Amino acid sequence: MNARSALFDLYGDHLRERGGQAPIAALVRLLAALGIAAPAVRTAVSRMVRQEWLEPVRLPPGPGYALTPRAVRRLDEAAHRIYRDLGPWDGRWHLLVVERVRERARRDRLVAGLGYLGYARLSETTWISPRASSELDPLLNAESVRAERFLSAYEGDAHGLVARAWDLDGLARAYERWLTDAHALLARDQAFSDEQAFAMRSRLVHEWRKFLFRDPGLPPDVLPEGWPGTRAARFFDAEAARLLPAASRFVESCLKDPIPRGNEEDDDV
Repeated sequence: MNARSALFDLYGDHLRERGGQAPIAALVRLLAALGIAAPAVRTAVSRMVRQEWLEPVRLPPGPGYALTPRAVRRLDEAAHRIYRDLGPWDGRWHLLVVERVRERARRDRLVAGLGYLGYARLSETTWISPRASSELDPLLNAESVRAERFLSAYEGDAHGLVARAWDLDGLARAYERWLTDAHALLARDQAFSDEQAFAMRSRLVHEWRKFLFRDPGLPPDVLPEGWPGTRAARFFDAEAARLLPAASRFVESCLKDPIPRGNEEDDDV
């Protein structure tokens, strides 16, 4: 887990609902629980400011960083997919026909961005997703790409369409691996401190969040019977909920007292 990814996880999982901001000293203390050193945290924060994910703010405990509107949109959409708060599927696909992009760097960014937003490629310029993404317009505008959009009903075998558009075999294996690793992470069901609960939950969420790059939240109607992602989701929900109270207590303690006694030098920015 690198510092930048850990910060996205931290803001999305804990700080978004607490005003989306925190003192830099609290960020350092929280990520120290994950084995990430202070210089790496500060470097990652600076990078995220340059990329317009964070912005500096002055807080009562000292200097800090808040989410930008762009970051709020990204984290809110990610949360809907992580916790599968997507609403019922109406059976229609969001069809996207984009103009050809000749410049390789722009094309690569567009492909990566559409993949993250849950779109799968049917052809060089045609993409589908089970639902439209609220982040689609910002992506297309950033790359200056025009696109035609349609809500479409598929008249063929939807299971076959999904199997062609997404690597379901690879995705199923990834869910099975995640389940094995998550069971190993949480196998020792013993008393743990709030800090340890925060670290365990952070690692659980971090690994689960990687499915955002592979699974758009495919509807159960078009998935194979006995889909391992369903079992993985149930396990994730149960364990994330079990660890949340203790993890939240640790977050609150760090926000309330971001610089433990004897570590006042951590307030340097």
